Amino acid sequence: MTTNTTFQEIIINEPLEGVCEIRLNRPNVLNALTPLMLKELAQITQQIAKGNKYKIVIVRGEGRAFSAGIDLKAMNQSIEGGQFSADAILQDGTNFLNQLRSMPQVAIAAVNGYCFTGATELMLGFDLIIAAEEAQIGDTHAKWGIAPKWGMTQRLPRMVGILKAKELSFTAQAVSGKEAERIGLVNKAVPLEKLDEAVQEMCLKILANSAQTIAAMKQLYNQSLELNLSGGLQYEQDRRFEITDRQEFLRDFENKK
Repeated sequence: MTTNTTFQEIIINEPLEGVCEIRLNRPNVLNALTPLMLKELAQITQQIAKGNKYKIVIVRGEGRAFSAGIDLKAMNQSIEGGQFSADAILQDGTNFLNQLRSMPQVAIAAVNGYCFTGATELMLGFDLIIAAEEAQIGDTHAKWGIAPKWGMTQRLPRMVGILKAKELSFTAQAVSGKEAERIGLVNKAVPLEKLDEAVQEMCLKILANSAQTIAAMKQLYNQSLELNLSGGLQYEQDRRFEITDRQEFLRDFENKK
C-alpha cells in the first residue's frame, strides 16, 4: 500500500489483491487501545475509503489478543499527565467507528483472541466478524465501573437480542468464539489455526462480486438500523446509486443467451 504515513501501533499488510489487512500491534499488552492506535486506525481507514484500490479491510490483533480493550493502566496514569483523556479516547473511538460504517469497503473483524470491553464495542461496528473458536469475547464495562460510550447498548441487542445483551453486560462474563457464533454475535467461528483461511475464503467470495453494489447495500443496511420498516423501504426505493463495475459481466451474460 502506498502511503506517506508511518504508523507506530498498527501494521499494514496486503494478503490478497484488493484486500488491506490492519494488525493491532501492541501484543505485549494484549493490543490494549490507546488514543494513538485509534487515531491511526481512523487515519488508515479514511485513506482507504478515499481510494478504489481495496474492496475489503480486515482488522485483527498481533499475538494472543484482538484487543483487551482500553489501556486501563495508561488511563490511570493520565491523572498524572499521561496520554489519555476521557474525552479524547471517546472521540478517537467514535471517529474510527464512523469511518467503518461510512466507508464503501467491507470491514471484517478477525477476532483471534481476547476481545473485551471497548474492543468488543469496536468489533460490533464491523460489517462482518469471524472469530477463533478459542477467542474470548466479553463486555466487561460493569466489572471496571465504566459506562459504554461507543454504541454497546445500541448495537449488541440488535445482534443478540435484548435479554442476551443484558446478560452479557450485567454479568461481565465472556463467551467463546464458538458460543458467539451460536448466539449471533459473530458470523462464523473456526479453530484458531483455520482463522486466516476462513477470512481469506470470505474475502474471495466478496471479491467476486460488484464492489459498487456491495457499497450501496452496506449503506442501505446501515440506514435500515435507524429507520422503521416503512421508512427503510421508502429509503431503499428512493435512493439512487451509480453502479458501473458489472457492465462487462452483464454484456457477457446477454451475449451468452
